Amino acid sequence: QVQLVESGGGLVQAGGSLRLSCAASGSFFSISTMGWYRQAPGKQRDLVADITGIGDTQYAASVKGRFTISRDNAKNTVYLQMNSLKLEDTAVYYCNQVLLLRNYWGQGTQVTVSS
Repeated sequence: QVQLVESGGGLVQAGGSLRLSCAASGSFFSISTMGWYRQAPGKQRDLVADITGIGDTQYAASVKGRFTISRDNAKNTVYLQMNSLKLEDTAVYYCNQVLLLRNYWGQGTQVTVSS
């Protein structure tokens, strides 16, 4: 049974920083691709960044150079460091784990960027 628990969201001013964490339970974390997605009101859920088991990463064009995804396999945790936050980064951020072709999701954490 995979469970993902996000933390670290909140309210921040534009230009500020936040770090999201996602703690995963269950086995096979180290070989799973882990990702962060976000969904703004009235919009679809989109990939922000993901990281494979061997550390390969990809980012949405809108966050490249500002966000960094990383993982700590010893802690079964994936992180998203978000710098230079913009108003348009406001969304619910979801942690995702891909394991044996199945997708697992956390409950989401709200990030609100204010002017």
